[in-house]
Amino acid sequence: MKNIKSYVQENKQRFLDELIELLKIPSISADSAYKEHTINTADVVAKSLKDAGCDVVEICETEGYPIIYAHKIIDKDLPTVLVYGHYDVQPPDPLNLWTSPPFEPVIKTTDLHPEGAIFARGACDDKGQMYMHVKAMEFMTKNNTLPCNVKFMIEGEEEVGSVNLGKFVKQNQDKLSNDVILISDTGMIAQDTPSITTGLRGLSYVEVEVTGPNRDLHSGLYGGAVANPINVLTKMIASLHDDNNHITIPGFYDNVEELSLDERAQMAKAPFSLDKYKAALDIDAVYGEEGYTTNERNSIRPTLDVNGIWGGYTGEGAKTVIASQAFAKISMRLVPNQDWENITDLFKNHFESIAPKGVKVKVTPHHGGQGYVTPIDSIGYQAASKAYQETFGKTPIPQRSGGSIPIVALFEQELKSKTILMGFGLDSDAIHSPNEHFGVWNYLKGIETIPYFYKYFTEMHK
Repeated sequence: MKNIKSYVQENKQRFLDELIELLKIPSISADSAYKEHTINTADVVAKSLKDAGCDVVEICETEGYPIIYAHKIIDKDLPTVLVYGHYDVQPPDPLNLWTSPPFEPVIKTTDLHPEGAIFARGACDDKGQMYMHVKAMEFMTKNNTLPCNVKFMIEGEEEVGSVNLGKFVKQNQDKLSNDVILISDTGMIAQDTPSITTGLRGLSYVEVEVTGPNRDLHSGLYGGAVANPINVLTKMIASLHDDNNHITIPGFYDNVEELSLDERAQMAKAPFSLDKYKAALDIDAVYGEEGYTTNERNSIRPTLDVNGIWGGYTGEGAKTVIASQAFAKISMRLVPNQDWENITDLFKNHFESIAPKGVKVKVTPHHGGQGYVTPIDSIGYQAASKAYQETFGKTPIPQRSGGSIPIVALFEQELKSKTILMGFGLDSDAIHSPNEHFGVWNYLKGIETIPYFYKYFTEMHK
């Protein structure tokens, strides 16, 4: 393993060039207009795994986008690491806010990335982080340092809820059998403060529709006499939080995991500057549930947010109209012990119950997943911690994440193995937003660190 650092430096430009080519492909799983591009991305990923030294590479068809499975089995008596990642990306909208085209990757310097960062949709989430594992695999096979068996499962539907992954996992339990699952789809506190994600929030995602009159109406002739679906929808949404920003859906908090004061004190040890946080977002105050800190609000507490709202006339100029319909997309981030299907039902029943007369309300569930917590006393976590210590020179901090990877709980349920979340992105990398980027330093540091996880996990597994 000692020559991993020099190997990364010697191949730095090639590693960057290969990732840039991958990022040029608009593999947007949410938009059928990009279906061919998304399928082409699967082919590129499959080839990269073959080139990296996997003996078996399969493109497994699903009812949606393909799943790439690959493996290299060196000794059935040795432990097996299953690597998961995804090759699909979020839509890039709004395009006018990008400083460079989302699928024309460029490397630009920033205050946090003086050595440069790759700006492109998918740079951090998750093509860049997924590709670190491909290049780490290349190093281990080319230098004959792979200490155990490895399997890869790379999907193309993570950004739309991993629609077909659950079926694939259930149907291929023997093929996917492993001793630990390794994922890089999270982040760390800072370049000089490594951390390992130990918890993820769950997710419930719904769309709501409010329908009033059977057609759009003249706001002068009908205004004040007919329920306006947009007005009604905004009032209904506003009622979902009280004055303390507590969610008002009956039963919503029934199963929420309450962390002890000691656990909250341990979380508070992570370096955090509220002033820098506000400055980075250009806001003058933070906002959230009363009684909790910013880092607690975005990690250990459940939330409800409107992700999009529309209806009526939004074009140039004026059109005096009462819209027939109004719509919104709403996501709820959940904490361990909250069941996403139960929360979806609670939301649906409550939202429909608060609709006033004169409108009809429809709630359409989209997708969701359970929260997840991984123990820090597992050998998987300890191996990851030693890997970070090797390359960062510091012990990583265990950290709960506000994000969701719904399939992690599914993996444990079906494959009976723990997941280790070794993320190398930063919160400022603008994933899901315009100008998403991934630091060149972070990308290369991930490639350098991952092989040590294999080394230490194999040693500790014996």
